[in-house]
Amino acid sequence: MSKIRKHTLFRRFLAWHLKHMSEYTFVLILSVLVGLLSGVAAVVLKTLVHVINRWLLGFHVPTFLGGNLLMLVYPAIGILLTILFVRYVIRGDIGHGLPSVLYSISRQQSRLPGKATYASLIASTLTVAFGGSVGLEAPIATTGSAIGSNIGRIFKLQPTCVRILLGSGAAGAIAGIFQAPVAGVLLVVEGFLFDLTITSFMPLMLSALTAGSVAYFFMGKEVLFAFHITTHYDLSQLPFFAVLGVVCAFSTVLFLRTMDKVEDWFARRRNGMVRYMVGAVTLGFLIFLFPPLFGEGYSSLSQLLNGDIEGFFDHSLFRQWTDSEWLLLVVLFLLVLLKGVATATTIGSGGVGGTFGPALVLGGVSGYFVALLLMQLGFEQSMANFALVGMAGVMAGVMRAPLMATFLIMEISGGYELLMPLLIVVVITCLCVRPYEKHSIYGRKLAEQGDLITHDKDNAALLMMDLRALVETNFATLRHDDTLKHVVAAIQNSSRNLFPVLEENGKLVGLVVLEDVRKIIFSTDLYDSCKVTEVMHPLTEGDVIRLNDPPAEIVKKFISGNRYNVIVLDEENNYLGFLSRANMLSEYKKFVSEFSEE
Repeated sequence: MSKIRKHTLFRRFLAWHLKHMSEYTFVLILSVLVGLLSGVAAVVLKTLVHVINRWLLGFHVPTFLGGNLLMLVYPAIGILLTILFVRYVIRGDIGHGLPSVLYSISRQQSRLPGKATYASLIASTLTVAFGGSVGLEAPIATTGSAIGSNIGRIFKLQPTCVRILLGSGAAGAIAGIFQAPVAGVLLVVEGFLFDLTITSFMPLMLSALTAGSVAYFFMGKEVLFAFHITTHYDLSQLPFFAVLGVVCAFSTVLFLRTMDKVEDWFARRRNGMVRYMVGAVTLGFLIFLFPPLFGEGYSSLSQLLNGDIEGFFDHSLFRQWTDSEWLLLVVLFLLVLLKGVATATTIGSGGVGGTFGPALVLGGVSGYFVALLLMQLGFEQSMANFALVGMAGVMAGVMRAPLMATFLIMEISGGYELLMPLLIVVVITCLCVRPYEKHSIYGRKLAEQGDLITHDKDNAALLMMDLRALVETNFATLRHDDTLKHVVAAIQNSSRNLFPVLEENGKLVGLVVLEDVRKIIFSTDLYDSCKVTEVMHPLTEGDVIRLNDPPAEIVKKFISGNRYNVIVLDEENNYLGFLSRANMLSEYKKFVSEFSEE
């Protein structure tokens, strides 16, 4: 079938669905399609990484103390393959995972490039399959988001509907990985800061249910790891869970600060080869000493949950001392300290992956550590219960998503048995972390730049405005060497009372206001002698804005100077036009109205 024929059929289909169904009904149908594709992507990603991991770990080159020498080189191979893929296949910036999704929601009308549907998926597979200490959840959520965004754009939906499909893709991706549809929806609500209304809830849930069903069909119940609670907690143990909440807060802040320090160090290294070599050597050494840092770490976490300590120490230098519970405590504590280093080193040296998985693993290790320490002090505890609840605690602290973390663990463990301990731990963790970290790991830098959308409808409306579309360009311009005669000609041919003055290269140097020249425009003797530079206003920073300025700063300039118009410049300070208070207010009301209708 020719391209012209396909294009004609597609246009006919668009016309048919516009005539016979509402846009919202069409969004519901598309959300199922998005969930289907996101679920398939999740299954392919997890299966491929799992197969490669098992194959690589089947090779073993021991040292005289134990351990596996191949652990030193596996991460270097994976990161190198990732770098080559990004440089020679993608040939551009692969983005920053979920932060790029959040930025697209707030600043780009939920538009994600087509390459985002596969770039993170392939790159993270190369990184994690060879041992990179990052997670696959954020890349697959980014892939799902890109699938939803591009489907919405293909069918020419309104930005609000594209945003819902973007969220549906992310919800479907998480539901597909964990078979946890409620957690997938809550990730979008808390992580992407969606307003949960009937309009947005139905597509999100349909996508999550579809993706979860796809994952169950292909992989059964063993999508991530399945664990059923066998030991019930006692009310007398609740104070110990409160202690765990404080420990999870410590692990969270340590993880975030370590990530910052290590990533900043790599960012300051301009030479890509230096970043790669330092990262490859450091990561290989860490994984050689502590094999649980290899890859996502879920297999080691499963071994802890099931009490398989020998398996946890597999390929480790410490395997000969597996009977020592105090040694296990030391190893667990070192894993808590080093998980952030390993994750940041993987990303900083060129690997691709997320922090969702590392946060879960870190929480599980923290919970097991607390339970084992209490056991050594004479307080009998369930190791598995503490590990599960610890996973929720650190996840809630890192992502600032307490409900998502709570329901994720309940769906993984198959019930509400741990609801009370989960709520205690996530609340204490979030309260303790808040004074140190006010935003999630995905939204921190966006918040610093003023680009983070929030549940505040006013702020969300400002962020989601397309300021470029509001710029007015019907202003007559003057050159800096013009005379009063040129000013008069501009006034005669313009309906505006503002006249920007430009240099030859387009740079703005000043502004002529009609009111200031009104008294001399009829003085013909000044037409050739009076220069524009003599009557123009020199500009201050308060008179201009740039398209990448935070909307809150733009509003502040309107208010502080009681201005009705501000001059708009691009990133290189070239003149673009004017932004009026009236147009901005009109667009603001439109967005608030759309939010309210949802």
